[in-house]
Amino acid sequence: MTTDLFSLKGDVAVVTGAGTGIGEGTAHVLANAGAKIVCAARRKENIDRVAKDIRDNGGEAISVQTDVTSDEEVERLMQSAVDEWGRLDILINNAGGSPIQAPLAEMPREEWDATIALNLTAVWNCTRIAARHMKENGRVVNVSSVAARMVVPGSGHYSAAKRAVNSLTESFAHELGPRVRVNCVMPGLVPTEIAMKALQLTDADLPGLQKALRLPLERLGTPEDLGAAILYFVSPASSWVTGESIAISGGAALAGSL
Repeated sequence: MTTDLFSLKGDVAVVTGAGTGIGEGTAHVLANAGAKIVCAARRKENIDRVAKDIRDNGGEAISVQTDVTSDEEVERLMQSAVDEWGRLDILINNAGGSPIQAPLAEMPREEWDATIALNLTAVWNCTRIAARHMKENGRVVNVSSVAARMVVPGSGHYSAAKRAVNSLTESFAHELGPRVRVNCVMPGLVPTEIAMKALQLTDADLPGLQKALRLPLERLGTPEDLGAAILYFVSPASSWVTGESIAISGGAALAGSL
């Protein structure tokens, strides 16, 4: 049946950055498809809420407070999936972002290092540790950004990290296949808490911004838009797909903007 192509029944998925925004939306989409969810993020109250919402809607979920830049906490996170449900099938590397905008020549070294640690090194580290626990048909999806493919003034550090994530996706796909498939989504502008802070936007700015971006689909993205694309990459529907990075952006590349 067609519905079986998108079923995750029996799968266990770790979602980083699951407390808000794209991670929260993805956790719900995967849970609705039948996966058991490990919600991970630094803010415990947020992931506790998301896990409870999933359980209240008939799904299975736990929350594990995690700083993805810590080797010890990442090890504990992946082990928690195995301890709870006996397996780990899916990893969504969603945690990321940068609250700072500045020209590269003026970027504080500590912000550069923090951005690379969170947006690139953590993706490498989470993937290599998760892969140890995955048996056959493991799946990893990295959340990059359309900023990886265009110049975003003030976000050169973030763009560099995300472009490296696209490359990391290809390398891991080659090295971990066929046991683990690795793919990547590149969101356009989704007005999440992190994005709004980084771009110094308020809700009142969004209608004007949507018009200025001139997106072919004439709307901003939602966490569920990204969750649906991620569902494709972790479902049987994409069983012959690995090493790919796809923009989920309302046509941002065509418009030449985020």
